[in-house]
Amino acid sequence: MTELDPESVLFITLDSCRFDTMANAGPLAMRAVAPMRPAQAPSYFTYGSHCAMFVGFTPVATLEPVAMLNPKAAKLFKLVGAGHPGKGGEGFELAGANIIEGFANRGHSTIGSGAVGWFNPDTPTGVHLGRPFQHFLYDGAPGAVERQVAWIGQQIDAAPGPVFTFLNCAETHVPYWHQGAAWPYDDNCCEPFQTVDRRDECAARQASSLRHIDAVLAPLIARFLHATILICGDHGDAWGEDGIWEHGVPHEKVLTVPLMIRHRGDPV
Repeated sequence: MTELDPESVLFITLDSCRFDTMANAGPLAMRAVAPMRPAQAPSYFTYGSHCAMFVGFTPVATLEPVAMLNPKAAKLFKLVGAGHPGKGGEGFELAGANIIEGFANRGHSTIGSGAVGWFNPDTPTGVHLGRPFQHFLYDGAPGAVERQVAWIGQQIDAAPGPVFTFLNCAETHVPYWHQGAAWPYDDNCCEPFQTVDRRDECAARQASSLRHIDAVLAPLIARFLHATILICGDHGDAWGEDGIWEHGVPHEKVLTVPLMIRHRGDPV
């Protein structure tokens, strides 16, 4: 296993993960990365959020004027020449059409893996999200995170210098299923417009999926603790609040996500 360059970056999106799911999930390896904040996602569905995050608009801890947690103070990933000038204190200043291209221009190997359908390279949207990476894996089959992490480890070990590594985890996305789960994959307890209240099942299944992801990710996260790590939800889900289920619509529960940032070895 190669020693990672401290300029390396690990960016993990826990797809659909609610803030309260992580807050109530118990001990997690990823909580060692940095203090967790509630943050506002840039969109209420996967594609919109990732398009925004890939140009530097990561979730915002709106109540804290802290660089990188709140981009109004300073961004973690700032594209040079895009929109307004930087405020100073940016985590990385990048030149390119997106942050992936920006890191490649800095000499990073760019490695990415997505698991929800928006990353499918056989679709025009999937091509858009995956194409900027030098190395990209789409795994849309159930229980993908083990395969994704194994593939990412191989790519990192083969990289000649610093890496920018992105991982989208689907286990926390409906139907909230992971390898070894005690419920069937085809049972979605968060069905839109359902009239049966299954919020307790939603909470328990997403929490179980998050803990499963955490156990799989722990060795990968440990490799980056001296470097930069961003872990966040891309959006959350509603579980019957105001009659809303799932995501794809703007709602407080859909837009509130966990956020943790570690910058060059220091928790933010």
